[in-house]
This record gives sequence, C-alpha cells and structure tokens, in this order.
Amino acid sequence: MGRNNRALLSGLFVVLLITATTSIVYWLGNLERERDIYYVSTQASVSGLNPESTVFYRGIAVGKVLTIHFDPKNAGDILIKIEVDKDIVFTKGVYATLQLKGVTGLTQLELRDSGKIPDRIQPDSEAIANRIPLTPSLTDKLLDSGDELLRKADHLMNRLSSLLNEENEKSIVDILANLRTLSGKLSSLEKSVDKALTGIPALTSDARATLKQIDSVAKDLHELSKEAKTLSNKVGTVAETGNRAGNQLVQTTIPKVNRLLTELQTTTEQVKRITNTLENSPQSVLLGPEQQTPGPGESGYEAPE
Repeated sequence: MGRNNRALLSGLFVVLLITATTSIVYWLGNLERERDIYYVSTQASVSGLNPESTVFYRGIAVGKVLTIHFDPKNAGDILIKIEVDKDIVFTKGVYATLQLKGVTGLTQLELRDSGKIPDRIQPDSEAIANRIPLTPSLTDKLLDSGDELLRKADHLMNRLSSLLNEENEKSIVDILANLRTLSGKLSSLEKSVDKALTGIPALTSDARATLKQIDSVAKDLHELSKEAKTLSNKVGTVAETGNRAGNQLVQTTIPKVNRLLTELQTTTEQVKRITNTLENSPQSVLLGPEQQTPGPGESGYEAPE
C-alpha cells in the first residue's frame, strides 16, 4: 500500500507542477498585455462558439471570448463577453460574425467595421449603445434559406414532372420529328442554292451582253435625238410659214368667200322663186303672169253686191 500511495502522490505532484507551470507561462505571457472588455449581443444561435475562442478583427487575432451567457435584463439576448487588446479602437460601426474553423464544427468570432459611424464604443460597458451586434454570416444565411430553397426545389420538381407527362412527351417527340424533317428540307434547299450559285457566272455573262446592247441602244437614241432636234427646227419653220398663210387666209380669202356665199344665197332664192312659179303656173312662162284681182283699196277694186 505504501508503494501505491507514493506513486499516487508522485502523479499528483507531476499534475500540479504542469498546471502551475502552464499558469505561470500564461500569466507571464499576458502580464504586459493590457486588454479592454467588450460585449457582443445577439438573439441568434451561437452554437460552436466557446469560451477561449479566438477573436479576430479584420483577419488579425486581437483577443478571445471570456464568457457566453444570457442577458439577465433581457432573456432573449445572448451576451458574449470578449477581451481585446487595448490598442484596438472600435467605432459604433463595428459588427461581429461567426466563422467556422476548419471542419471541427468550432467557430470563432470575426469583428469588422463598416466605417459608417465614427463614434467610439466605450469599453467595459454593458450598455446597449456600447454593445457590438452579431450579424448572420453567409453560412447562417444559407442555412436559414435552406428550407425555402428546398421548397422551391420541390416546386420545381413538381413543375418538371407535370411538364414531362405522357401528352407532353408525345408533343416533344412530334417536335423532334418535325425538326428532323425540317433539317432534311434545309439540306435540300442548300443543294438547290448551290446549283443556283453555279449558274451565276452564266447569268453574269448574259448581264454583260445585255449591258452592251443597252449601250448600243443609248448611242442610237443619242443619234435619234439629234435628228429629232433637226426635225423640230424644220417644224418650227413650217409653223412660221403656216402662221403667215393663216393670217393671209383670215384677212383676204375669208371675206371674199363670205361675199360669194351671200351672192350664192341670193341666187338660190331667185331660182327657188322661179321653180315655184313654174310648178304652180307653167303657162305664165308663155302668157306672162296672171292679172291679180285688185284688192280693197286698189284701183279697179269693186265691192261685191
């Protein structure tokens, strides 16, 4: 029994020595380091965060977590007590997030400053105005939106299932068949276009011949325009001559014709009277005209009894 007791005492001594040595080293390491106390407040979960977890500010280790407890004045808030190097100055624009540390499931506290509020946070104060808010990290946002993503994925799968029913599958098969037919027609059209393209050189030659003919016709039209111009000059001369003849016709010939027509009308009336006389009393040609019975008021008139 005495040997066992000595072994137990030796073990306890070794454990106490190691603990004392570790405490002294830690104390000596923090003897000259002065730190301020700050409080981080949140209503979200802080799973994975433990006391002694490292506190980072913009990627640099500046302190550690001391305690994690509920706010006695407000049971809905969780207060995280941290200590930070005294030379670090926080403004009221600073905020905290939880960052996963590797694949261990442990988290560390990451402090960042938005720079929007320049007022300084007073250390060693639990006042709400001096608390650092804990905002959700990207991982927390993804986890929080996981349920919504699953609902959307389920809705999408249901829509796809309704889209790929038997009737729509037949329609898709018909569409693919029509596309195959259309591809064949396009291939035939391509061959036709190739044949048409081979005939373009001959068409170009015909077009050149046509252009030459058009050029020849243009030359002929030019010569014709010259002849037309000469003819128009001659027509102008003839028109001038006709104008003089017209003036002579109006001033001399037409009055003579009018007098001739007047005499012809007089002669026609005389011939008409002679014709009537011959028709009514042809004997008057030999015997002379009949004596007319005197009328009232004429000499030789006798009133009837």
